[in-house]
Amino acid sequence: MARITIEDCMKRVSNRFLLCNMTARRVRQVRDGSEYLISSPKNEDIVVSLREIAAGKIILKEKEKEKEKEDN
Repeated sequence: MARITIEDCMKRVSNRFLLCNMTARRVRQVRDGSEYLISSPKNEDIVVSLREIAAGKIILKEKEKEKEKEDN
């Protein structure tokens, strides 16, 4: 399978800090028992989470987007 890059994920997420936050949240979900949204055998949770974001399977909720705009 092709390597995942930050550039692949940045096409879906507005900044790298948000990408880090989204990835961390997704890893926690997976480790708490959530199923993967893509098939990816023998990979670490972080890699699979980044692949899910790059594939557009993980998106930021509108409420969180609005809060981010208010903080800036």
